[in-house]
Amino acid sequence: MKPAASLTRLCAVIDSSIMKHRTATVADLRNHFRRVSAWLENGESVEIIKRGRRFARLVPATAEGTSNKPVKIDFVSQLRSVWGKKIFSSDEVQAMREAELGSQS
Repeated sequence: MKPAASLTRLCAVIDSSIMKHRTATVADLRNHFRRVSAWLENGESVEIIKRGRRFARLVPATAEGTSNKPVKIDFVSQLRSVWGKKIFSSDEVQAMREAELGSQS
């Protein structure tokens, strides 16, 4: 393989990773729409190919950086920031429950 050809291929790979867009055919839209819509939900634009030529580009409806996905909360790190590595005995847990619930228990 010529160095220029490998450099061109490398540039195409880098370009596609920087541009963050995918390609799909019209048949892909029809047969694999779930996959294409997942790309859009992840903020990627999708170029539609029809008969071997670029036909259209689908872009996500939401603005960049904004997502409808729920934010995942890291409860373990929150607990560690509050309590550190402390391990409570069953008596301490029972005392905390009684203090929290009061006369309800």
